[in-house]
Amino acid sequence: MVLFETLSFVIGIIYGYANPGREDRSRLLRNGLLIGIVLGLIFAGLGLLMGSGLLIISGVGIFIEVIILTVLFIIGTWIGDWLERRSKVVRVTPAR
Repeated sequence: MVLFETLSFVIGIIYGYANPGREDRSRLLRNGLLIGIVLGLIFAGLGLLMGSGLLIISGVGIFIEVIILTVLFIIGTWIGDWLERRSKVVRVTPAR
């Protein structure tokens, strides 16, 4: 699973750097929570329908994993925004 976390972080950096301006991190977190809840409920519902306790537990695990990926993505967007601001700083040299 480390691959997904690293990929989420790197994509967050690219997203933050490529999109001009600051990102709405509260919206990103809210959407990540919503996706995590929906995926967790789908797997838990499938577990109940199939009578498999493993799917119910995996629904909770998927919810937690989506939250972790969302937080890493948001941290990546913060770093991408910081890199964007640093790259746009114009250094003025005095004229001779």
